Amino acid sequence: MPKKIQIDESALIAMVKDGVAQKEIMEKFGLKTPTQLKVAYANALMAAGTVPEIIKGRKTAAAKTSKAAAVNKRGSLVISKALVEEMGFAEGDTFTIRKTKSGISLRKIDAD
Repeated sequence: MPKKIQIDESALIAMVKDGVAQKEIMEKFGLKTPTQLKVAYANALMAAGTVPEIIKGRKTAAAKTSKAAAVNKRGSLVISKALVEEMGFAEGDTFTIRKTKSGISLRKIDAD
């Protein structure tokens, strides 16, 4: 992996603001592609505090559990793992399903 190019961020920002040509900026800082220049410029703006830094990683807040279920192509009813855990279901549990006036009823069969 090539060594990371050290760039004077304030000089890069000043050159871009002054309207210096892309080719000239790339030669001055030893950049080979326009993409490298764009990344260097974005990093310089973030370091200067002009543009907020991009937050890395996943959100820590828990997403809402989806209450939706789907029927797959084999005809199986698919319920999300989060909903299964929220309802306290375990692997191997069996249920009776009835059609009611308001929709369907799913009732767990107790194993005796």
